Amino acid sequence: MKYETVIGLEIHAQLATASKMFCGCSTKFGAEPNTNICPVCTGQPGTLPVANKKAIELAIKTALALNCTIEPSSVFARKNYFYPDLPKDYQISQYELPLATKGYIDIEVDGVTKRIGITRVHLEEDAGKLNHQGAGRIMGANSSLVDYNRTGTPLMEIVSEPDLRSPREAAVYTETLANLLRYLEVCDAKMEEGSLRCDANISLRPVGQKEFGTKTEVKNINSFKAIEKALIAEEKRHADVLDEGGKIIQETRFFNDETEETAGMRSKEEAHDYRYFPEPDLVPIAPAKEWVETIRQSIGELPAERKNRYLSQLQLTPEMAEFLVNDKPLADFFEAAVKIHNRPAAIANWLTGDITAYLKEQKKTIGELPHSPEQLAELQKAIDDGTISGKIAKTILAEMLKSGKPVKEIIAASGLTQISNESELIAVIQEIIKNNPKQVEQFKSGKEAVMMFFVGQVMKATKGRGNPELVNKLLRQELSA
Repeated sequence: MKYETVIGLEIHAQLATASKMFCGCSTKFGAEPNTNICPVCTGQPGTLPVANKKAIELAIKTALALNCTIEPSSVFARKNYFYPDLPKDYQISQYELPLATKGYIDIEVDGVTKRIGITRVHLEEDAGKLNHQGAGRIMGANSSLVDYNRTGTPLMEIVSEPDLRSPREAAVYTETLANLLRYLEVCDAKMEEGSLRCDANISLRPVGQKEFGTKTEVKNINSFKAIEKALIAEEKRHADVLDEGGKIIQETRFFNDETEETAGMRSKEEAHDYRYFPEPDLVPIAPAKEWVETIRQSIGELPAERKNRYLSQLQLTPEMAEFLVNDKPLADFFEAAVKIHNRPAAIANWLTGDITAYLKEQKKTIGELPHSPEQLAELQKAIDDGTISGKIAKTILAEMLKSGKPVKEIIAASGLTQISNESELIAVIQEIIKNNPKQVEQFKSGKEAVMMFFVGQVMKATKGRGNPELVNKLLRQELSA
């Protein structure tokens, strides 16, 4: 390793409020362009902003979950720059005095846990959206249309310390943070809708050097996979430039999904370029300690805590626990089923296997499943009490997913109940033994593998309905007679 990679991320999360940061306009995604706007969010003369208390609450909740210190007083500031998607020619943000500081989040990469520092969490308003015509992005577009619906939407910016050392760590950090936001119900973290966006700062330095190298910023990366790809591309570009004796230029770049390369956009701004000054129309945020404590109590179980409980109390495998915890609705479905029938590993196996495969194939979420957690618990209970076999259960599940009918109704209509009557099974076994004398002799001579032949014959004769455990027991009994 010739160089060490240093990465810091700025995550912009759209807060789950019904109205914008400083006005009453709706934040609903997908509305017709320029319909969710008003004089306040479009910066008309004489209008005054009023801070959204719910947005402040959600940001405090996140900061507490990130182990940050909530500052006794934080101040909104004007960040001045000129761009078509910013109707006021400034963005209301926070600068010198943010809402929260000095936190951390733990991530797990390849089985190793690493602590990533959080520099700050602050509030700001979003800009509008430019719809570039012809090229899909500003570089090479014929023209651009402006939609101000997003202008003024409450954003929370989470800035990490430069503690990430690889593109992989950066991707895992973002996914871990996105999952935390979903658990807290402060942001849906849908990168494809722009409710979670990532700006990545990256630099390289010779191994052993303490000083940071010159950084570049890759802006508005729009998927978790793209974060890793973009940083791999930029990491390679930095290394190539340095190997050739060149110098990295501090600039803002964008990632092209098609070429999987980054390209320069503009020189990187410094803080003084934005001419920050306190927002004169808004008072400082000074949250009462009692209010902060009430918010703290509302946080509930976080992903890491849930995973530890699944491992220690429910004895799930690390892979199963990780899979479930990374999808809160799926984990909630799992827990609802386990409360009804306490077979955690078996129920988790259905969810992480057959059911997830079905959801991927149908491009659905667990919330769109045609049956309830109660029905999944009922299916596993039918296996455990011997009503159906595990093999038959797969057939029952397929019908459940197709029709949404109750388990008992499907079993009754199909006649697929398991045969656990000893007399009935012995009669079948004796007939098979009678018709296969050669295999009987092989078994008696010590060829244990022949047992699988007999099991297969019994299951074929019973059309898969024979109780496997009982079939094995009775076969040995009859063959040894």
